Amino acid sequence: MNIKSLKLGELESLACDIRERILSVVSTNGGHLSSNLGVVELSIAMHYVFNPPNDPFIFDVSHQSYTHKLLSGRWNEFDSLRKFGGISGYTKPSESEYDYFIAGHSSTSISLAVGAAKAIKLKNEDRLPVALIGDGALSAGMAYEALNELGDLKYPCVIILNDNEMSISKPIGAMSKYLSQMMAGPFYQKFKSKINQLLELMPDSAAYMAKRLEEGIRLITPGMFFEELGLEYIGPVDGHNIKDLISAFSVAKNMKKPVIVHAQTIKGKGYEIAEGPKEKWHGVSPFNPQNGIALQKSSQKNATEIFSSLLLELASKYDNIVGVTAAMPSGTGLGALIEKFPDRFWDTAIAEQHAVTSMAAMAKEGFKPYIAIYSTFMQRAYDQVIHDCAILNLPVVLCMDRAGIVGEDGETHQGAFDISFLNAIPNFTLAAPRDELMFKEIIEFSYSFNSPLAIRYPRGNFGLSDEFKPVKVELGKSQILSQNNENVAFIGYGNAVAKAYKVAKFLDINPTIIDLIFIKPLDKELLLNLAKEHKKWYIFSDSAKRGGVGEILSGFLQENNIKDVNIISFEYEDKFITHGSINLVENSLNISIEEIAKKIIL
Repeated sequence: MNIKSLKLGELESLACDIRERILSVVSTNGGHLSSNLGVVELSIAMHYVFNPPNDPFIFDVSHQSYTHKLLSGRWNEFDSLRKFGGISGYTKPSESEYDYFIAGHSSTSISLAVGAAKAIKLKNEDRLPVALIGDGALSAGMAYEALNELGDLKYPCVIILNDNEMSISKPIGAMSKYLSQMMAGPFYQKFKSKINQLLELMPDSAAYMAKRLEEGIRLITPGMFFEELGLEYIGPVDGHNIKDLISAFSVAKNMKKPVIVHAQTIKGKGYEIAEGPKEKWHGVSPFNPQNGIALQKSSQKNATEIFSSLLLELASKYDNIVGVTAAMPSGTGLGALIEKFPDRFWDTAIAEQHAVTSMAAMAKEGFKPYIAIYSTFMQRAYDQVIHDCAILNLPVVLCMDRAGIVGEDGETHQGAFDISFLNAIPNFTLAAPRDELMFKEIIEFSYSFNSPLAIRYPRGNFGLSDEFKPVKVELGKSQILSQNNENVAFIGYGNAVAKAYKVAKFLDINPTIIDLIFIKPLDKELLLNLAKEHKKWYIFSDSAKRGGVGEILSGFLQENNIKDVNIISFEYEDKFITHGSINLVENSLNISIEEIAKKIIL
């Protein structure tokens, strides 16, 4: 959609149409709502002033890229948002040349923009990287690493700071507001440039006084921090005023320097129910747009709710229990604990590395830390898990929500790799519950366990409820759920035990079914006995096949010189997993109950 010829009134009318389109599709499909409604005018102004795809548009996290998608040729496809085979809820270069980079995790945009700026300079091209980053993403250290280098390099680059919730640089009083508006215009930027040239010609004493006056003015303006880093600053600008945005972006474009454009927006703008810093409207399931009520509500507690209630009960009993999450208090269930015990549970914002290391220190001080972070985001703190937790063998507990396929969020969010990357770390123990009752047993075990422990559990509900009786958890001990003398064993880990059970029911067979409970350490005695009579082991785990449960068990058999057991794993093949409903994604991977049943040889 070419909008450069549209008049201001037409652009404002387009913004209304886009909001209606986003609300209609997201209320039907689910997705990220408030963040997208908040950047409609910002995205329109970006497309109006800059020249994508020649100018790389780099969206941080990219959950706020819906308007960009609508403006870049995907209006008619937008109904397929987040559906299997449809367009992604994030930027995806394979989907459109207008999507410069894959994104789904926070705080990468400025680094990408710096890299693009370096490449553009080396190739001597007339292009300008444009990054859109939210103030929340500036809570992660990677953004400052990039800003630090950019301020030194001074390569042309525009960074749009979408300040929609945290108000990291709130204007102070009427004078500041006036100065900020003035700074956003071309007159001030040209005036500042001329003054800097003049200062170079002035005597030292006069230049010193003039410089002190400039610094005094900057102390009451919100751009002081960025200018101290060596970046030009424009703003704050009303992020819902298209005319002002076009003006500010045009100034930034012509400066040929690294520029921060600070825009203040309202999340959920235009949909009153979702307006403001309301976390529940960040990511939503399908809902009725008339009243905001979700269309489907499960009566069964999901794994996150179970974890939250179990940890709350334990923390009420033991006052040395502490915990942390990284910008996901409701998503991880830690919100209830932060509310009840604000001195013992914290949200570090988007800072997984800091979250893990800070808890390592608390463990050394005698506390029992529970670190609640999604499996996919735990990848961001891998070095801290090794360097700060494992080497000292500290009793931290990694509580990894969203393990396995998470559905519509796709490649960047699937919790496929935690078993593979944690199994390699000395001193770590890995466990997973199959249902609520075993989750309770594992959480109780975790408190008295004195080494690093990682617990993985799924998004949504467990596949089992009360089909099997729980057992008291003992380190490295598995549970035999059903047993016979046939040749076949179904070995499950975590939530995938349910799939083993359901495949057996579907085939109307009665194999020996094992719940590993622990994948590290393994129950060696049980497995050695199992190998004597069961020569076909079918492996069920919601994880990557490479380095996963099947390979771990294969290694165990090899180490014990057992050569007559055949292992077939139904874990994920060596590729990234696309977005879509879990059922459709599993069908595409040939690991649905029906597809697995076809591969079982008795």
